[in-house]
Amino acid sequence: MLTGICPKLPMRHKGITREFYINKLGFKEFGSVDYDGYLMVEKNNIQIHFFEFKDLDPKDNYGQVYIRTNDIDNIYQSMLDNKVSIHPNGTLQTKPWGQKEFALLDPDNNLLTFGQTI
Repeated sequence: MLTGICPKLPMRHKGITREFYINKLGFKEFGSVDYDGYLMVEKNNIQIHFFEFKDLDPKDNYGQVYIRTNDIDNIYQSMLDNKVSIHPNGTLQTKPWGQKEFALLDPDNNLLTFGQTI
């Protein structure tokens, strides 16, 4: 039985990534050990892990995560309230595939799409 998934995304600077996910997106750091070149964050029941890739060119990064929620409107509003830049093509919309979604890019150009089944 599968019980969860923890995507691993690249990051150039651990401090910048930590700051963005904790202070902008409302995650908290997961674990009691601060690993060199590795970061784990958690919010509600999901975790995202990051590995250090100092030479990453954000223009060449195609990291993507789809995060399902049951409270899309409030999450979207909290992003706006925290002045998180929403992707220009990813404003809150109802999609033809039955999802209400929005998307944003993190500091390393990892695409985070949030979606709720309607």
